[in-house]
Amino acid sequence: MEDNSSVKERSENIMAYLTLFKIRIALLFTFTAESAYILTVRQEASLTVALFLALSTMLASMAGGALNHYFDFDIDGKMKRTSLRPLPNKMIQNPRIVLVSALLLLASSMGVSFYFLNFTVSFHLFGGVFFYIVVYTLWLKRKSWINIIIGGLAGSFAVLAGGASATPDLCLPPVIMAIVLFLWTPSHFWSFAIVHKEDYRRAGVPMLPLIVGDHKTAIYIFINTLLLVFCSLLPVLLGHLGVIYFVAAAGAGLFFLYRNVQLLRNTTRDIAWLNFKASMVHLSVVLLAIILDIFLLPPK
Repeated sequence: MEDNSSVKERSENIMAYLTLFKIRIALLFTFTAESAYILTVRQEASLTVALFLALSTMLASMAGGALNHYFDFDIDGKMKRTSLRPLPNKMIQNPRIVLVSALLLLASSMGVSFYFLNFTVSFHLFGGVFFYIVVYTLWLKRKSWINIIIGGLAGSFAVLAGGASATPDLCLPPVIMAIVLFLWTPSHFWSFAIVHKEDYRRAGVPMLPLIVGDHKTAIYIFINTLLLVFCSLLPVLLGHLGVIYFVAAAGAGLFFLYRNVQLLRNTTRDIAWLNFKASMVHLSVVLLAIILDIFLLPPK
């Protein structure tokens, strides 16, 4: 029988790799991809396609998470929020293991999506990893405050991959949802950046609050969220979704804007954190509402 120390060490190793692969973010991206697939194919959704889409999206996102840990190893150790990650904390001693694991996961994602789905899905999943690692992590993150705006395209690619699982041809519903996710990312992450502003200052990462201050950042968040809420209602205005989605998306949007207004009035870390959590509520409700609207309302 294994002694307690061996069991504890194995448990810590498992947790280290779960942290490395950013499982929660991978699940979120998978949810967005599945919602886009259902929005495109509607009641004719295939369980087989949905499962292979989920697998390939999870693998690609996990690869991106690991690559982000690998390339941000130096600044992660400077920030309180990230100092306990597996590489700066030396829970994983050899960084090359992380790099090799990430590349294997990415290759597996490409293989699954290409063989069981189609080339366009593979292209979008690879594009998401490319934007997250090359454009955001390696190029813009340490150089410009627009880092998260352009980097937000990484999430949009997961939506496009979901739509491409239904048809390789680019069609309007997943494009609209890709725009929604693109607009969601700055409102979400700038709120997070206000909370962790000093961490980013120590690491030399030029997040927007460090460049223009918290109040101007709150103004930008509010303007961006107005665009986000409007775009999130476009599927109803264009006839792709109905009353269930409209009520849910409008309600979640108003709640998010309410938190934005609170942040405009008081840019404390606590209010910024509430705004950050409201962004998560908004996206979750919008994605879930797509599925409920399609399967609970009778087909047109």
